Amino acid sequence: MFNVGTLDRFARVIIGLALIAAAWFGSIGAWGWIGLLPLFTGLIGSCPAYLPFGFNTCSMKPRKGG
Repeated sequence: MFNVGTLDRFARVIIGLALIAAAWFGSIGAWGWIGLLPLFTGLIGSCPAYLPFGFNTCSMKPRKGG
């Protein structure tokens, strides 16, 4: 189920890449590898943390029926 919209996905990918790059180059500590999480959720278009709260930034409507 897709629940991450275009702008949200773009921001997640950029933030994820920035954190990973900062960790890779030693600008920040190893915690920068947490950037893998927003990068992954941005690439797949789904965020499990949104589900319990019913958040959805995706403008695509789910199909009814089959």
